[in-house]
Amino acid sequence: MSTNNRSGNGLMIAALAAVLGFAAVYVTMGPRDNASSPPVPAENAATAAEPGKAGPKSDTMAAFVTKKVPEALPDITFTDGAGKEVKLSDFKGRTVLLNLWATWCAPCREEMPALNRLQQELGSDAFEVVALSLDRQGLDASKKFLEDVKATSLKLYVDATAKQGTVLKLVGMPTTILINKDGLEVGRLAGPAEWDSADAKALIAAAMK
Repeated sequence: MSTNNRSGNGLMIAALAAVLGFAAVYVTMGPRDNASSPPVPAENAATAAEPGKAGPKSDTMAAFVTKKVPEALPDITFTDGAGKEVKLSDFKGRTVLLNLWATWCAPCREEMPALNRLQQELGSDAFEVVALSLDRQGLDASKKFLEDVKATSLKLYVDATAKQGTVLKLVGMPTTILINKDGLEVGRLAGPAEWDSADAKALIAAAMK
């Protein structure tokens, strides 16, 4: 093989590696002007579900990581669609599926309709899907996103500082945290999921007991 051919192949490999590297950073961190603080490594104190405690898991929810014992979460603050401050502790007394997302996150767009359908079906005084936008573009951009994907059953919640993702120790978006009525984390799933599937609803039902 000639020197030119070897050089050309080397450049192609390097370019491909750069593209793949960028894609991985984009999913985890997002665009530079929307990025929050660097992600914190995931917790290691989580295991598979115990029978009767964390609920059933099958292939659909295989990535869901359950706490051995439900754990307290930081009482993060954010704003609702009217700009009013909301605390996570305000939801105590009901089971919450806290979904962290951003407008630039393609997998977030992919799973949002399922979260909307879940809220339509199960939303009540006992359960709510809390879809929290960690997007520096703020309320207007986040509202437009929900309208564009027809997720109008989800209430608008936004943290325009994007700092609460770091507080919750996210490693990427979307990340979804299942919280029981006592305000304790049952477990979490990093990445998109079919949240209106039978498996997901069984997991939620077990957390509501």
